[in-house]
This record gives sequence, C-alpha cells and structure tokens, in this order.
Amino acid sequence: MKIQANGKEVVLEKELTVKELLSFQKVEMQDYVTVQINDEFVNRDDFETLLVKDGDVVEFLYFMGGGCMAAERRLV
Repeated sequence: MKIQANGKEVVLEKELTVKELLSFQKVEMQDYVTVQINDEFVNRDDFETLLVKDGDVVEFLYFMGGGCMAAERRLV
C-alpha cells in the first residue's frame, strides 16, 4: 500500500497504526509531534488504534513556541 508522509511517497506492507508509522518513519520527539491525516488532526489518544490506510496523506508537525529578540532586549 502507498501513502504520502510529509510530501514523500511511502510504501508499506500493511496498514499501520499512527504510533507504528511514527516509529517506522523514525520520527523524533514523538511526544511532541502533531499528526494530520488527510488534513484532519489526529487526537493523541488515537495514535495506538487509528490505522493509516492506502492513499492517506500524513503530515508530522511540530509546533514550537518562541519569543522575539527585540522584545527580550526591551525587557532587560
């Protein structure tokens, strides 16, 4: 079966759960990744049960917070 993962075609021998796919793709910092399948966000509670199916488009996203260097300088 074929899926798209972060814009690249991936061939899988069988359907995998989201958690299995994260490991298969060697995704780092799995506790911090957000997953979208076919433009829908996947609830973290479903990672162990939701199967990725043939033709799915999967995105692994990291949301990082940060600040502005200019703002830090004003505060000092």
